[in-house]
Amino acid sequence: MGKPTGFLEFQRISESYEKAETRVKHYREFIPHLSDDQARTQGARCMDCGIPFCNNGCPVNNLIPDWNDLVYRGKWQEAITTLHSTNNFPEFTSRICPAPCEAACTLNIPQTPVGIKSIERAIIDKAGENGWVVPQPAAKKTGKKVAIVGSGPAGLAAAQQLARVGHAVTVYEKNDRIGGLLRYGIPDFKLDKRLIDWRMAQMKAEGVKFVTGTLVTGAALPKGIVNDAKKTVSAAQVQKEFDAVVLAGGSENPRDLPVPGRELKGVHFALEFLIPQNKEVAGGRKNPIDVAGKHVLVIGGGDTGSDCVGTSNRHGAASITQIELLPRPPEQENGELTWPYWPLKMRTSSSHDEGCARDWAIGTKEFIGENGVLKAVKAVRLEWKDGRMSEIAGSEFEIPADYVFLAMGFVSPVGGVLDAFGIDKDNRGNARADTEGGQSYATSVKGVFAAGDMRRGQSLVVWAIREGRQCARSVDLYLMGSTVLPR
Repeated sequence: MGKPTGFLEFQRISESYEKAETRVKHYREFIPHLSDDQARTQGARCMDCGIPFCNNGCPVNNLIPDWNDLVYRGKWQEAITTLHSTNNFPEFTSRICPAPCEAACTLNIPQTPVGIKSIERAIIDKAGENGWVVPQPAAKKTGKKVAIVGSGPAGLAAAQQLARVGHAVTVYEKNDRIGGLLRYGIPDFKLDKRLIDWRMAQMKAEGVKFVTGTLVTGAALPKGIVNDAKKTVSAAQVQKEFDAVVLAGGSENPRDLPVPGRELKGVHFALEFLIPQNKEVAGGRKNPIDVAGKHVLVIGGGDTGSDCVGTSNRHGAASITQIELLPRPPEQENGELTWPYWPLKMRTSSSHDEGCARDWAIGTKEFIGENGVLKAVKAVRLEWKDGRMSEIAGSEFEIPADYVFLAMGFVSPVGGVLDAFGIDKDNRGNARADTEGGQSYATSVKGVFAAGDMRRGQSLVVWAIREGRQCARSVDLYLMGSTVLPR
């Protein structure tokens, strides 16, 4: 612990935001990282607890007290080395992770946790600015070949780990650029895509081969899933060519809302709006969905819904309303009851601050249209009791809406991929694979492994990184009989 009394002397410092009225005019990141002095002060607040709950709160088990102390002491290069020892991509997690580590921080009992996420970003940004993130190619090649299907955070983490121990790794991506939902599901104002390109350059220098526009399995994809593939590769061909395969695609099947009027023009899955916008920002054609001057309704209260709100604000929507099926959460959790676990509480994102009406315990009854075009949504207020919901009699009302974006989560990975490999699935449609024991992450098919959303279902980027890293260890053990990769 750098300063034993730091938590008593210094207050939590939050990163500053560009003003809402100016940031809605562009798609650039608008949160500058902490200065060296600010990061040092935050590092001083860490108490290096006897039991560091922050480590366990973090899915990749970041050595948080260690790099907090190193930042306090000004040892930035040692800090990035320590950070990279558990997390391949802190430039992603420090921007888009909800920071369960901070929820688990002992100082969160009085709601003043150490700014762990902001320190993490300060470390990786400083490392990038100073050229400390360099390729780490393997000293010796193994002669083994591994295919990674999917280039999101799980696939990229597995690919980097396996390349660094000498395997020849090829990453297949159905879309035209690498990154999965990092690239196309998360708006640029939350995650600058240059960071993906920067990390890709490092991985290419480490020997990773990227193949885009290629769909592994020729099965047709369901509605709502973007597919830029110009060619397909069969599962049998991949298994024949490679010594091991890692299935690391996302949980892409969106949850639908099959109520009357679903077919009306103006009702879209969230990613049908977000992905074309990211492509437009990257220099592609204009987003075919333009909500400028329109009334927008977002159904679903999670991160994807928030991204629809932020993007609609940048379009210049006339109004934005977001509704949620569940009741409104409390403004603040009872730390004595919930700590160190992730609490249920009211969360307001930067996109909400830019302008959005929000409502809770709302059920959608019908999409109302005229000449096939959406005009409004019929909704009803709900009562929740003992975990069950019921409609409140006489509470039906209409919400004007030119566009509705369905952001209610994702139910499973694309089934065709798992079916093509003959993978056993669990009752949620995910690849069945255990995470413990000598064959962790191994599927029912010999030599085929699964990690990230494809195995655990829709989850956080940080969980995907964890699973990609752990899966890589199991693949290396399978191929070589032993491994030096960390669990």
